Amino acid sequence: MFDKNFFVDNFRKGGPIMWPILIVSLTALAVVLERIFWWLGRWLRRDPKRIEKVFTAIETGDVAEASRLSRGSRDPVLRMMWNGLNHQHASLQGALQVAAGIEIKRAGRFLVVMDTLVTLAPLLGLLGTITGLMKSFSFLGNEELAVQAVTGGIAEALIATACGLGIAIFALIPFNFFTSRVSNLEFELQTAATNLEVMLEAQNKAREGIEITGDTPTSATRSSI
Repeated sequence: MFDKNFFVDNFRKGGPIMWPILIVSLTALAVVLERIFWWLGRWLRRDPKRIEKVFTAIETGDVAEASRLSRGSRDPVLRMMWNGLNHQHASLQGALQVAAGIEIKRAGRFLVVMDTLVTLAPLLGLLGTITGLMKSFSFLGNEELAVQAVTGGIAEALIATACGLGIAIFALIPFNFFTSRVSNLEFELQTAATNLEVMLEAQNKAREGIEITGDTPTSATRSSI
């Protein structure tokens, strides 16, 4: 059973490099916890039933109802659809791309930090290994202090390496998980945006066809007169 003194003693034995390793570990812990709570909140905000209602309203030609259903939602897909529906006359594709980019940026926040920590932690541990070995070899000329100094330097090197690798392993698993979730969200947004564009384009073509069909009898009547 590890106690407080065990961690404090090993922290001291690890040498000065343990301070930046401690900062990296605290940063990794804070980022992982923040991302866990964010993704949990996003999961609670998902509203697939309303998304289906929005698509159903668009399919029936009621774009106003679709806009009403998607307004004020905290679901990222519905927020993107609302932006597209309210800017379709200006630039539907552009509005969808901007809204999707904002959602992806929110989902991918701090991933760069986690990626940096995964790489930085082992490097700090390696640096601690090198400095510990250098400290050990510096005492080899003194026979009285050689054994104790060498063992102390090796212990310093191993502690720093173990901590660096431990932090990297701790951050790597959540980093890969969050990266996969961002990819899934990006796929969902792209799929919803494509479906929205296709359905609105079909509605516009159907409306234009009705207008053209309605104008033809009028022209024929005028020509016969």
